[in-house]
Amino acid sequence: MNEYIKLLKSENILRKLSLIQLITYFGAWFSNVAIYTLLLDMKVAPEVIAFTAMLHFLAGVIQAPLSGSIIDSVKPKKLMLSLIAIEIVATLFLVFVTTINDLWLLYTLIFIKMAAASFYFTAEMSLLPKILHGDKLQKANEIHSIIWSFSYTLGMALSGFVVYMLGVKVAFVLDAFMFIFGFSLLYKLDIKVEFIKSKENLLEMMRDTFRYLKRFPHAIHLMFVHAFVGLTAFDALVALMVDKYYASIIATSLALGLLHASRALGLVIGPILLGSWINNKRIVFIFIFQAVAVWFWAFMMHDFYLSLFASVIVGLFTTTLWSYTYTLLQKNIEKKYYGRIVAYNDMLFLSSAAVTSLMIGVFATNGFSLEFITVLIGLGFFIGALYFAWILKTQNIKDIT
Repeated sequence: MNEYIKLLKSENILRKLSLIQLITYFGAWFSNVAIYTLLLDMKVAPEVIAFTAMLHFLAGVIQAPLSGSIIDSVKPKKLMLSLIAIEIVATLFLVFVTTINDLWLLYTLIFIKMAAASFYFTAEMSLLPKILHGDKLQKANEIHSIIWSFSYTLGMALSGFVVYMLGVKVAFVLDAFMFIFGFSLLYKLDIKVEFIKSKENLLEMMRDTFRYLKRFPHAIHLMFVHAFVGLTAFDALVALMVDKYYASIIATSLALGLLHASRALGLVIGPILLGSWINNKRIVFIFIFQAVAVWFWAFMMHDFYLSLFASVIVGLFTTTLWSYTYTLLQKNIEKKYYGRIVAYNDMLFLSSAAVTSLMIGVFATNGFSLEFITVLIGLGFFIGALYFAWILKTQNIKDIT
């Protein structure tokens, strides 16, 4: 933890960007709880809830080919301010969704809001390797993951309380004000990085990116490695676990909150314990540890309290996998292509998460046990370990440090 604090103290831009991350991510979870509470109050069909969840992934997947080219064509601060402004407007307009007849507006606003959020994330992750390098870049990515986990846990808990006490509309308005505060902080931030605007049009930039990936296939392999982390999209699995095993012994909302909070605890602790130990060769072991942790969860699933403990263990390795594989991609591509390749990387990651969520539902609907589904997910990480070991042998991959 001291290493993270020291880095934040020494890097002014990173420190302020991290604060903005905390505010905007916190606001995102406020919206999520309020949105699903609104849908349940409307008594919509399960298909509507599933479609709403899918929209959160779809926006990032669809825009990725275009967003990367724009990131490499527009100054980062100007672009990021525009994206937060879009989030402010989309969040405020959610107050006009009041009946089931307004679902079209809800779908539209969610898509726009999540598209802007995903775009902002990609822009920021393209900015970090321009201001930090080596171990500092890895630590910055780990800080980013810790902030996400902290915002997820605290945001979900406080939002549920606010929605219960003050209502959905107040939660949306408070959420918008959080984004406004983040906008004001970013507006005052002086971001000095080298920016070389491409003279190519967007279509030619996309073509150039594919030519680059053809010449340097290691970038494609690293993107697929990072996409394996998308297998940790456990939200649907957790909901099914609560419904099948825990609903008779504890309130559904409490069970969901505790399980997600337990995994988030592991997500926060993981990089603190493993960050200084990890390197290219050891990441193979992290994949294996993640597989074993998921299998352990599968066998503890029937007992609520053991499942809470297993959730912490599962979270321990996820953040390290996410941050290290992301940093490895940033380290092994040319600066000119940061925005475009990071955007494609996020597209693959979101696609992996969406497919994982979908397949959990498909397998469960067709009679497969939740334990079996969880074991399959663990097997996916074991395959990831073999794949990354093969990449290290066949590709020229630079170590982060």
